[in-house]
Amino acid sequence: MLSKNTVKFIKSLQQKKFRQLENSFFVEGTKNVTELMQSDFKVTHLLYTEKFASGHQSMIGSFPGQKYEVPPGLLASTGSFSSNDSAMAVAQKKENRPFLVDHGELALALEDIRDPGNLGTVIRIADWYGVKKIVLSEQSADLYNPKVLHASMGSFTRVSFFYTALDRYLSEADVPVYGAFLDGDNIHRLNLEAKGIVLLGNESKGISEGLERLVTRKLSIPSFGSAESLNVAIAAAVICDNLRRSQPYQL
Repeated sequence: MLSKNTVKFIKSLQQKKFRQLENSFFVEGTKNVTELMQSDFKVTHLLYTEKFASGHQSMIGSFPGQKYEVPPGLLASTGSFSSNDSAMAVAQKKENRPFLVDHGELALALEDIRDPGNLGTVIRIADWYGVKKIVLSEQSADLYNPKVLHASMGSFTRVSFFYTALDRYLSEADVPVYGAFLDGDNIHRLNLEAKGIVLLGNESKGISEGLERLVTRKLSIPSFGSAESLNVAIAAAVICDNLRRSQPYQL
């Protein structure tokens, strides 16, 4: 039986300070839960409804952690999304472990991306374009924010993340650094390989002057209308798509 203390513990993980204290996070919905259960994250709790159980008996049966069948109302009130009527899972956070971007690899660097929905969507886009590494400034939104994870639709399980001081990281990187700017070179007219780090700036301020000097080449997405700028996730998709065009498509 699901105890009040367990419900209280899960609810507390909506706040960053408790996620840090407990070294845990939760995801909601069938897609995110099944992706998490099949990943290398250590899952500790599984809450599910009859609806989820009807299609995932094998997954539930083989899960070694704490598992509880609960009514949809309790599931929704325990998490952050009132529309969740299937499942919720709690897992341990991964260590913030540094990594290098190798030659021939495409990665993203995000400077102060504050909106959780934007970060989650960027993660999903990175996964679509085969980007396996994302470096984030320490001021960027928390990866384990429920809104970030929900927007990523499970893609966070296939991408590595490292929060660090971007100025030091980019200055030491031995690969090209491409920056998204309004006054950069038209990406439609370039023939660039999908190698290096794509730097995307804050939603309202763009790339800071301190990081601008570390950019190897400035890129811009041409405008055909009157909008002032593009959403950062849309910009990430357009740039990744153009860079990937140089590679042959593989099924």
